[in-house]
Amino acid sequence: METQTTYILEFMEAILAIPSPGGFTETCTTYIEKEFVDMGYAVERTNKNALMVTVKGIDDAAHKMIVGHVDTLGAIVKEIKPNGRLLLAQIGGFSWNAVEGENVLIHRTTGDPITGSLMPIPASIHIDSDRVRTMERTDETVEVRVDAMTDNADSTRALGIGVGDFISFETRFVRCENGFIKSRYLDDKSAVAIILGLCRLIKEKNITPKYTIHFCISNYEEIGHGVSYIPPKTDALIAIDIGPVGPRQTSKESAVSIAAKDSRTPYDYKLRQELADVCVKHNIEHNVDVYNRYGSDASLAVLQGFDVNFACVGPGVDSTHHYERTHITAIENTAKLLFHYAIQD
Repeated sequence: METQTTYILEFMEAILAIPSPGGFTETCTTYIEKEFVDMGYAVERTNKNALMVTVKGIDDAAHKMIVGHVDTLGAIVKEIKPNGRLLLAQIGGFSWNAVEGENVLIHRTTGDPITGSLMPIPASIHIDSDRVRTMERTDETVEVRVDAMTDNADSTRALGIGVGDFISFETRFVRCENGFIKSRYLDDKSAVAIILGLCRLIKEKNITPKYTIHFCISNYEEIGHGVSYIPPKTDALIAIDIGPVGPRQTSKESAVSIAAKDSRTPYDYKLRQELADVCVKHNIEHNVDVYNRYGSDASLAVLQGFDVNFACVGPGVDSTHHYERTHITAIENTAKLLFHYAIQD
């Protein structure tokens, strides 16, 4: 898998640059779809516009599905305020503190995006120093300051901005010389890049996987309904998602994390152990972890009633749903685990 690391990182950076908050993923989905097609794959779309690529394996009786999600956190315009600024509603679960002062794009229904910034109310230390320092950041105490000469609702509307316009936040992608990667939305575009890397390797090396694999790029995971279709014969669903790194967690930025339980359910024990055994056999740095406030495409799918074994693996990521950081080795270890599990002993 080492030969795909450069590609994975470059593709991850490319898709991180394409805004895709949940509900507004079409541009990024189309970009990923084209990449699959350029590799020589036939791509299917579900009714909800998730992508599905099927690679036939030696064993065609019991299929595997590997999924990563393209949708990210973001926001949507809830109200144009009398002062011309924008009140937002969150898409996905995050703290306003995590994006305070961040540059945003306001994706108008018609026309190019307009820039702005997410600001607390008030923001100036020179005017309201105590309130700025102590005020709780909520839906009502932050707003988007539009980069235009507007100080009333009508002038903002005249710019073509309206309720329901999507808001994306600058990702601030940085690749450090020592292997660390910092960016918003490593959750879950790191996983999407890993999937593309695996598919690229299959084509380049003309590999027939052990199992028939359905690679899926879902588009509503952060909202809670990413996987709505699982192909017949599929007996195992593996979500690639981030492993939160922090106090009382075993996940590390250098390793692949294997989830034992999240806030919804324990994961399938047999499949989890099978994945851990692959790591031991191939000397892949890994950790088994339990997550308190977390769900994945796999756990959310089984809660919908899909009858599959299910697991979740992914690179260890620090400061999840904030300004995230991981290391190249965690991405490599995740790719190696999936490669040896589904593609080659």
